[in-house]
Amino acid sequence: MPAKGSNSVTKAFDMLELLGDHAEGISAARAAELTGHPFSTAYRLLGGLVESGYADYDPSTKAYTLGLEVFRLGQKVAHRRGFAGSSKDLLQALTASTGESSILSVRRGNAALTVITVDGPQFRTTTDPGDDSPLHTSALGQALLAHDPNSDDTIGKLELEPRTPNSITDPAQLRTKLEQIRTTGWAGQSEENDIGMNALAVPVFDLDGRLLAALALAAPVFRRTLDELIEFVPQLTETAAAIAARLPR
Repeated sequence: MPAKGSNSVTKAFDMLELLGDHAEGISAARAAELTGHPFSTAYRLLGGLVESGYADYDPSTKAYTLGLEVFRLGQKVAHRRGFAGSSKDLLQALTASTGESSILSVRRGNAALTVITVDGPQFRTTTDPGDDSPLHTSALGQALLAHDPNSDDTIGKLELEPRTPNSITDPAQLRTKLEQIRTTGWAGQSEENDIGMNALAVPVFDLDGRLLAALALAAPVFRRTLDELIEFVPQLTETAAAIAARLPR
């Protein structure tokens, strides 16, 4: 694991990631070796993490492990974005009522991260929890990007690589579509992300109006046209509101 950053904050996060990869614990010498930092730097970073509670040190083994503060922060994220625990049944109900696969994703950098999938009775989704989808080609990504207040800047940073012949690769065309999404309240795509697949997504806002996620229905083109998926917008928006209502403010 080569050193990934030069400033102290980045180095500290690199060290946290390293500890996360070594649940059994790791010595300062080994941490220095894996990160490429001098021993003195690794020792100082680990000491700072121990002092702040983000790492623990066992004098008997001279090993460092993740501390309880990491767990505390993780619990806050899970509480705030506890989609998997609090929303699965809502997606199951959505799939049961529409007959199509449902997907919930959140923004991760310049991608849409799949959090929950519920397969339809006749079709398995092409994405799994933990998978990333491009912001510019997937309905989920477009729904998230459309409600990014810095979407213009984000588009400038994206590599608009095509996934299919139907993918949008022109920034101006993408901006036009995002404006349409903001107007209609939903994002639809037909074979832009995967050949043979249509999808329709809506944003999920919390009770304070902040963007949390995007919720989509996906179906093979031989099962549903995009126009047919659009008929499910009321069910999608109702489910999105139900998800938001379950999350703590």
